[in-house]
Amino acid sequence: MQDKVEERSLVNVLNRLRKDGYKYDFKVSQDGRMCTMEEKDYFTPEQVRIVDHYRFEGESDPDDMSILYALETNNGLKGTISNSYGPYADENVDTFLKQVEDLGKNLDKKDK
Repeated sequence: MQDKVEERSLVNVLNRLRKDGYKYDFKVSQDGRMCTMEEKDYFTPEQVRIVDHYRFEGESDPDDMSILYALETNNGLKGTISNSYGPYADENVDTFLKQVEDLGKNLDKKDK
């Protein structure tokens, strides 16, 4: 992977991830499952792995803060989901990704 310092903009990171096969854009549905934008495939937190994440801060406006996650599903779909952080965050996305993170932490503990 390239040095994250060189990747200052969301567009640059998205372009690189697309080249690496992260072609799907994900969202979290009202029922709390992650899905593709076309809503063809749905996933529970147990079916998703966070591969990487990138934080972006607005240079002139702190309200421009966001985070981009690179995700992989259990059936091999690779894509991204983004969210604001702070007061503008989407609660459904936050809740889903927190569940994914917590599941990953539990898997790490089983290995020890």
